[in-house]
Amino acid sequence: MRTSDPVAFAAELSEGGRLLGLDVGTKTIGTALCDARWTIASPAILIRRGKFTVDSAAIAVLVTREAVEGCVIGLPLNLDGSESPRTQATRAFARNLQPLGLPILLWDERWSTAAVERQMIAADVTRARRAAQIDSAAAAYILQGAIDRLASV
Repeated sequence: MRTSDPVAFAAELSEGGRLLGLDVGTKTIGTALCDARWTIASPAILIRRGKFTVDSAAIAVLVTREAVEGCVIGLPLNLDGSESPRTQATRAFARNLQPLGLPILLWDERWSTAAVERQMIAADVTRARRAAQIDSAAAAYILQGAIDRLASV
């Protein structure tokens, strides 16, 4: 099941459960995980994009190893809320992940990377370190927004 509705997504999960957040880019996939009680999201591994079969296998390993119950994927909408080719590519990526058997929540990710970069700059993180960590930190930001909303469902 893929949805943009947090209520429908939460209904598919069995009383909580660990969630995986994904920030799907053209070169990398940032990942993040949260605890089963949906309190805090933390950056996880960075997956270098390759063929989809390789990418999905890396995600499947993470899902199995971390006992993930659901997936939140950042949906890159335009600032006015309209869709772009990047949005469609992310929807296709989510559709192709359905064989994992996880409920998938597509979460509006507008401003996520910019917000994370501002936080890193404020923390005086070097440019090189920011580049290495930005995608997984953005995935954590996306996942945290979703779990904050899910906690009120």
